[in-house]
Amino acid sequence: MPFSQLPPILGEALAERGYAAPTPVQAAVLEPEAAGRDLIVSAQTGSGKTVAFGLAMANDLMSEAGTLAPAGAPLALVIAPTRELALQVSRELIWLYGKLGARIATCVGGMDASKERRALSHGAHVVVGTPGRLRDHLERGALDLSTLRAVVLDEADEMLDMGFREDLEEILDATPEHRRTLLFSATMPRPIVSLAKRYQQDALRISTVSENRGHGDISYQAVTVSPSEIEAAVVNLLRFHEAETAMLFCATRDTVRRLHATLQERGFAVVALSGEHSQSERNHALQTLRDRRARVCVATDVAARGIDLPTLSLVIHVEIPRDAETLQHRSGRTGRAGKKGTAILMVPYPRRKRVESMLRGAKIDAAWIDAPTPEDIRERDRERLLEALLQPAEYDEEDRALAQRLLAERSAEDIAAALVRSHRAAMPQPEELIANSPEAHRAAQRERHRPGFEDTLWFRMDIGRRHNADPRWILPLLCRRGHITKNEIGAIRIGGNETYFQVPRAIANKFSAALARTANSGAEDESGIRIEASEGGPREEARERGHNARPDRRPPHKAKPFRKDGPKGPPRGPLKGKKKRPDGPRTGG
Repeated sequence: MPFSQLPPILGEALAERGYAAPTPVQAAVLEPEAAGRDLIVSAQTGSGKTVAFGLAMANDLMSEAGTLAPAGAPLALVIAPTRELALQVSRELIWLYGKLGARIATCVGGMDASKERRALSHGAHVVVGTPGRLRDHLERGALDLSTLRAVVLDEADEMLDMGFREDLEEILDATPEHRRTLLFSATMPRPIVSLAKRYQQDALRISTVSENRGHGDISYQAVTVSPSEIEAAVVNLLRFHEAETAMLFCATRDTVRRLHATLQERGFAVVALSGEHSQSERNHALQTLRDRRARVCVATDVAARGIDLPTLSLVIHVEIPRDAETLQHRSGRTGRAGKKGTAILMVPYPRRKRVESMLRGAKIDAAWIDAPTPEDIRERDRERLLEALLQPAEYDEEDRALAQRLLAERSAEDIAAALVRSHRAAMPQPEELIANSPEAHRAAQRERHRPGFEDTLWFRMDIGRRHNADPRWILPLLCRRGHITKNEIGAIRIGGNETYFQVPRAIANKFSAALARTANSGAEDESGIRIEASEGGPREEARERGHNARPDRRPPHKAKPFRKDGPKGPPRGPLKGKKKRPDGPRTGG
């Protein structure tokens, strides 16, 4: 259906932006039955909902002659959960109503409030803002809502999740009783239903979300991975896909900081977004992504809300989303406007069942795969290089002159090989991964009962996951301290603050004696790590402590966390850990 029902001036603006026909949500709000009514609209991100509510409130802004009255107190108010989304909405409304000379005022946290108040005093047809900042202007008397004809709540579920209910209620209570309320929400949890009942009358329910809640243009994958290999697997996924823009989602600021540093060190053009970054830093990071100076963004859920990057084709959930709704909101950053996208979940073995349950609840059919190997990546690199070099191109005289000089000095084969080498040198190196498929995991379980390990004793060391314990450096450490080989070490169980491992009974006395000789109590290097025999292994000792088969969370002495010296290196020096703080809602929008 074309935009034939709209005023011609809006149709021209849409045509200039490449809109030939409305998207499903745009067509739904333009139906005659929706005219002048309150609306509850469920639509996925990337469905064109910003233009949809811009069109839905056209009759509230324009006269019958198709013009706008001089700007004064606002006629429409759009409330969005984050400053990025509010700014994006403003940009969309500016081009949509630009030919009419509409004045759009934006009021968001992190910007100059005095400038916003001056803009409001000069008059505006539409005000777009975040809840905290709008409430502040309202209480100061800078925002006059007495002539409001329409209110739009964009991503209302997100605003309630972020703790803005009180702000929304104060703003809505200050609006005229007979204004229209357009509520846009990807999901309809109970708080949204309650909000709709209180502030809407005879609302028309519109849903363009299909029964298969997974976005149709997004391919979902789940990668089974050893917990210690997550960062290495992320590196290989980025190298395998070589996406124009990729977004990596983490649960905490600390994880964002660490992963950002890891990717920078490996040569990726990467930026970070979390609650600890200022607005100017956030703006700079987003601009580098839009300018293609950076191709990877590491972000928390809160920091990434409202971000729209047209070139984003890959989303990686580095840490598992807390629920199906978060999974879809994260993944919805890609697969927009008919473009294809890929969303990948990193799934440590112990959490596979939880992820499978989440995917079933979201009705998402994800392909379970292994992380790409270095050979997989090299094969992709060869294909990409050949494709790039064999594309038709125009060369000027200087290019051809230089090519002639090179051919005079080297053979064509040597020149091509040098070009390939130069191309590979400019790309981050893939990581060697421990085999991490479920089959390999089961094989590892069987391996623990290999010949010679029928009769074993458990030993215990006072470092665990919180001290960056990892089999790749624990094995060499045990060999050095106990004067044995890695083939004489059986099962390894890493807990939060301690690690258990098996040694054949036949060499246990020799191993214990070597440990005593190489121990240096109180030292900050590996000689200070206490290693001792365990009477019953991790399960028996946990039962005795009454912790449901879990090791004691408190170390027996003040073991300090250690930093790894590369994939195969030993610990070196203490690393002072910082307490993780999840991103929470920021006040003021």
